[in-house]
Amino acid sequence: MTETRFVLVVSHTRREDAIATALEACGQLIAARITPVMTAVELQELRSFARLQKSVDAQADVAEQVLELGLHCSLGQIELAMVLGGDGTILKAAEIVREAEIPLMGINLGHVGFLAESEREGLNDAVQRIVERDYIVKERMALDVAVIVEGREVFHTWALNEATVEKSSRERMLEVVVEVEEHPLSSFGCDGIVMATPTGSTAYAFSAGGPVVWPSVEALLLVPLSAHALFARPLVVKPEAMMAVEVLKRSAAQGVLWCDGRRTWELPPGARVEVRKSDKPVLLARLRQSTFTDRLVRKFSLPVAGWRGPDDNSQNLG
Repeated sequence: MTETRFVLVVSHTRREDAIATALEACGQLIAARITPVMTAVELQELRSFARLQKSVDAQADVAEQVLELGLHCSLGQIELAMVLGGDGTILKAAEIVREAEIPLMGINLGHVGFLAESEREGLNDAVQRIVERDYIVKERMALDVAVIVEGREVFHTWALNEATVEKSSRERMLEVVVEVEEHPLSSFGCDGIVMATPTGSTAYAFSAGGPVVWPSVEALLLVPLSAHALFARPLVVKPEAMMAVEVLKRSAAQGVLWCDGRRTWELPPGARVEVRKSDKPVLLARLRQSTFTDRLVRKFSLPVAGWRGPDDNSQNLG
């Protein structure tokens, strides 16, 4: 009896090129006897798009064979998620599959697309590698995030890139105290605090002046945003450390918590945000064993002209 295989397809919504690429990917998966699955909202967009195409019959036939997640197929039946878009779409897909151990394979349709494995022109190869199960699964650290108000946990979530405490009003400064390993470190006024994973070190934390941390390094980052303090440098701490930010009761501004720019919670004066390494990592499917150095050079278009590599005779020199 032939095994039924299911692949979740997640695309950037409201972008025709992403929906068209999703339709193409679904067609290739179906041709390889793999059943594509989409969320209800994305499936509706896919079918609406297919009906408007010139080759109506062929496109519509593909769209009608895609199953709806939760209605015809559960997360437990999905072997992999194929993500078509930029890093934001990958973060959306990570949110969809959070409760299941499903690897994410990103096909970049955005700008930098740091989390993506391939570009648009590599779609055919990516589908073939899915068919052959020819990919490597890598674990990426995630964050466990809790909001505590008056000694009671009022919100609990997670993040792949970062948890950010920011001021909610532009004209006022947020007064906070930062804690590491259950000891206070410093208090100051600022625009906010970014607490990030190594994966998130190339996202918001990078824009805020934080260091780039290789994904293989187990560490947590804390990066202040426009802090009014003598000691407000980015910090790299051990992964077992608990980082916390308290919005001081004297703060003129309220705060707001953002996790990966997708999940949010308001922080009144006195609120506390605790961030730890999550027990559940995010899984990324990789097609090749490239180094993170190569990814940095490629994604940021770093200049490396003139590099000759190690001198073969250097080991013989004194």
